[in-house]
Amino acid sequence: MEAILLVGGRGTRLRPLTISTPKPLLPTAGVSFLSHQLARAHEAGVERIVFATSYRAEMFEAAFGTKAHGLELVYVSEDQPLGTGGAIRNAARALTCDPDDPVLILNGDILSGHDVRAQVALHEETSAAVTLHLTRVDDPSRFGCVPTDDSGRVTAFLEKTSHPVTDQINAGCYVFRRSTIDTIPEDEVVSVERETFPTLISSGARVMGHVESEYWLDVGTPEAFVRGSCDLVLGRLASPAMPGEPGERLVLPGAAVAPGAIVRGGTTVGRGATVEAGSTVVGSVLLDDAFVAEGATVRDSVLSRGARVGPGAVLDGVILGDGAVVGPGNELRGGLRIWPGIELPPTAVRFSTDA
Repeated sequence: MEAILLVGGRGTRLRPLTISTPKPLLPTAGVSFLSHQLARAHEAGVERIVFATSYRAEMFEAAFGTKAHGLELVYVSEDQPLGTGGAIRNAARALTCDPDDPVLILNGDILSGHDVRAQVALHEETSAAVTLHLTRVDDPSRFGCVPTDDSGRVTAFLEKTSHPVTDQINAGCYVFRRSTIDTIPEDEVVSVERETFPTLISSGARVMGHVESEYWLDVGTPEAFVRGSCDLVLGRLASPAMPGEPGERLVLPGAAVAPGAIVRGGTTVGRGATVEAGSTVVGSVLLDDAFVAEGATVRDSVLSRGARVGPGAVLDGVILGDGAVVGPGNELRGGLRIWPGIELPPTAVRFSTDA
């Protein structure tokens, strides 16, 4: 089976983490986010993946080459962003499968534990044009709302409606019949959510919904990115790409966690990172060469490469860009983001987005 992996987005919601690194390549539980997706795709029977790239396209092939996780990898880039549908159509020129074969479409910002093989099986059993993975959420108004009939056939695709008619949402993983991809206009900006799916449904094409509520997370925000990394470390979602066994923390080779430091809650401590004695790090992501001084507290936060937290400082729900420095005595909360290279001097002032 072949797949198309959509990784062209700029990841603006995750800035400053994505200033120098595309969102799908961000370190997540010790490896790049895409490593988890690629390993799970291989487990599901995928043998060949076409990357649909745009933003910093050259970094993907540099990271994975032409073979990784048992997969053959091919790269197709867009000169200008073409939307989800346009990206799929553009990448499809590198597919080798027959017109009736299934093609798996994966989004590069979704962490999911659903049964891809079962989704593909439903697609083939029903001879569907497209089969969508659907999951149930408490607030469907924030996502594409997708009602189905008793047979599982999709009856409508309501993108981010304020009056959802079901709690079933588009979970971002699709199985297309190869020939259906060819009906998407070539070299045009097209949204599968707003154009392709509604058009297929209204024309009478068979669009099926595979409803499954296993682990699912859109990691497009800092909070969700941290949660996804921690959930992988804690074992809430199994991944063949995880470097180590599930547990309260993942300490990568070359990292130093002093005796007496508290590091738990699914925290990852990257290569060359240091956590000094008397400090507390809970539910956070420390990238390579990050530094947490004695007496500091870091919770639900990300410290990018080379970021430093001084003695006694407190970070709660904070993102530090590459090389950012938080001096002693600072207290940062409430989703604050510190851009790369910014240095906060020692202070007793508290900073919060709620202020």
